[in-house]
Formats: sequence, C-alpha cells, structure tokens
Amino acid sequence: MTTYEDFQRATLFFDAKDYAGAARLLAPIAAENPGNRAVRELLARAYFHSAQLGRAEDAFRRLVDLDPCNGWAYEALARTLERRSRHGEARTYRNMAQAMGVDPADKVDVSLTAANLA
Repeated sequence: MTTYEDFQRATLFFDAKDYAGAARLLAPIAAENPGNRAVRELLARAYFHSAQLGRAEDAFRRLVDLDPCNGWAYEALARTLERRSRHGEARTYRNMAQAMGVDPADKVDVSLTAANLA
C-alpha cells in the first residue's frame, strides 16, 4: 500500500468512528511524514476522540508549531487542555484562536468503549 492509500484507510476508520483504529494507522504515517499537516490534524483528532489526551495534546502542539496561523489548531489544543482539567493553560490557546477569528467549539460527544482501546 502507498502512504496515500494508508491515509485513506485511516480516514475510513475515523469516519466510522473507530478513532483508536484510525490513530494506530496514522501514527506511523505521521512519523514518516512529520511535516504533513493533514496527517497530523487527523491523528490529533483521532487521539482526542479516543480520549488519548496526552497524545492529542502533543499532536495538536505539533500542528500549532507546523502552522502557527491555524486558529482551529489553537482551539483544538484548548479543548484538549480543558479535558485534561488545565483550564488556565487552555485559556491562553482559546484567546489565540479567538484573536484569529475562530469561535469556541461546541461540546463534542466522545464515546469510548473498551473495544475501542483494544
């Protein structure tokens, strides 16, 4: 399989709400292509939705580093920090996102079962 086909497969897993499965497929792609923002974003989102918050934080921070003008990445990082009960730190990133014209995100429904973590 090509990298593109692997990415497409991971996207199918993500769309099917198998976020942990998508993350497993995306992690090696991100390691091989560290500057690819699309891969990094989908990986961070997969980590976030599968409640792998430490990994999501790292991935969103990397995304912010890769694209410092991406207000959505700042908002996503703020959401991740809030889920980790780091509200003061999240406020800084939320303010950056709002300064870039990004409205605060709506609450995200996160469903996680033991099967997702297998």
